[in-house]
Amino acid sequence: MLPLEGITVVSLEQAVAAPFATRQLADLGARVIKVERPGGDFARGYDRTVKGLSSHFVWLNRSKESMVLDLKKEGAKEVLRRLISRADVFVQNLAPGAAERLGFGAKALRAEHPRLISCSISGYGYSGPYREKKAYDLLVQCEAGLLSITGTEETPSKVGISVADIAAGMYAYSGILAALFRRERTGEGAALEVSLFEALSEWMGYPLYYTLYGGEQPPRTGAEHAAIAPYGPCRCSGGTVFLGIQNEREWERFCGEVLQRPELAGDPRFADNPSRVANRGELREEIEAVFGRLSPEEVERRLEAAGIANARLRDMEGLIGHPQLEARGRWREVGSPVGPLCALLPPVLFGEEPAMGPVPEAGEHTVRVLRELGYASREAERLARDLG
Repeated sequence: MLPLEGITVVSLEQAVAAPFATRQLADLGARVIKVERPGGDFARGYDRTVKGLSSHFVWLNRSKESMVLDLKKEGAKEVLRRLISRADVFVQNLAPGAAERLGFGAKALRAEHPRLISCSISGYGYSGPYREKKAYDLLVQCEAGLLSITGTEETPSKVGISVADIAAGMYAYSGILAALFRRERTGEGAALEVSLFEALSEWMGYPLYYTLYGGEQPPRTGAEHAAIAPYGPCRCSGGTVFLGIQNEREWERFCGEVLQRPELAGDPRFADNPSRVANRGELREEIEAVFGRLSPEEVERRLEAAGIANARLRDMEGLIGHPQLEARGRWREVGSPVGPLCALLPPVLFGEEPAMGPVPEAGEHTVRVLRELGYASREAERLARDLG
């Protein structure tokens, strides 16, 4: 039995953050009913690369049931009220204030359904001067300072994935799990609030404290680490190898066994990590003077033999064909409106196969869910036409 079997989640969701949270609940066996606007979640139209489907949507929405409701219509609101009355969890990431205007704010819902766990996801939170500000992932990365420490010295760069949305989705997911656990003990629901900005601000903890108490923020160092050296790419003969040194014991092994220059470990320029960071350019020259005579394969062999962490720079094709994913059997197939699609298993498993259900079409389950809510077949079909 999966941990969340028997739990029903109703989600008024779009884009990335809320769908990421609810997909993980679905992975654990929860029934997730996704309520979409007429025309569907706009993430369905981000691209058409997955056999005509959106890559974002396929990633975020397997194992869900889709209803389409136009909540500007009172009949659709009544359907949603019935749905929520049977739900354990309600998730929404509409614009700030929109759920309240529709009559589905956390305060009103909790007053009517004390056991309900309501989770609201926003850009900047429901108070403060930024509460109405639009919050797309790149813009939140800017406001949280992420771009200021990412990229090269000359060029600030955004992270290549929707990291603010993902952070918020993860906190919504873990918060809902904690609220469900508490409800088992107390019978009490919860009103959770998660913002993209505050979630990403939490993830900025290291540079935040570095700046707060160090007097200046970490510099942008490209693929290198701002506070550890050597840590990052090193050029070899015919390629590049990435490596990371975490402590002085590793540094001594690296000098003696990998570089075969044990005297470098005692060089005052590199005597400890702060010294190596301060003399990063000279350190790189010393390393690459040796690596420049070696192939990437030989460098990797020496690093492995010495127990020094290292990695290859892989592109997306390299990840898709990664031998570790293959060896651990991490790939599955899920259904979709365009046929079977590849999908990775979720990172956390419970000793049994997780829910790996199909990606739904917009409104695919509207009629069926309406029937479950007590509407007769003909009425359910009419409501699906009129309210979607």
